Amino acid sequence: MKGTEKIIAHIKADAKTQVDGILAQAEQQCARIRGDFDKQAAALYAERIRAGVKETQDQVDGTERIARMEGRKSMLSAKQALVGESFRRALDKIVSLPEEDYVAFLAKLAARASVTGEEEILLNPRDREAIGAKLVKAANALLPNGKLSLSDETRDIAGGLILRRGSIEANCSAELLVELSQSDLSAKVAEILFQ
Repeated sequence: MKGTEKIIAHIKADAKTQVDGILAQAEQQCARIRGDFDKQAAALYAERIRAGVKETQDQVDGTERIARMEGRKSMLSAKQALVGESFRRALDKIVSLPEEDYVAFLAKLAARASVTGEEEILLNPRDREAIGAKLVKAANALLPNGKLSLSDETRDIAGGLILRRGSIEANCSAELLVELSQSDLSAKVAEILFQ
């Protein structure tokens, strides 16, 4: 039996050597596969991180652009409000001129707007009572053969006047004069306000 035991021991030893070789080969192959997958996973992770960072930066940049644009819009709106307020104050200054200056101003307006020299002057109730007669006299003095008259009617205007001949009216209200000059002067007013 010694010979058979030796053969079996020899076969077992050969089988163990073969199994150990196969296991070593399998472990090397697993290590290689694991290494390849670790590299792929690291590359994929790095790519996802780069994509996430880029997406986040794009969102931040977009938000900053929108914030800057909104800021400019707000600033423009505030500037427009200030320019508008400047013109409202100009209107207030016109209608609160000293009486002599206000009458002279309105007389020039009436004389320039008059076509025939025989129109009616319509004022707001306050101006009609306070300066109506003086205005008609001053305006007629500026016109050759001036025959302007003060209308019994009044208009709801802040200041200025309306000239009427029949159904034709020339609006020389202070509101309209300021509004018409606003489009021409807004840029200059803004330049002065925001230098």
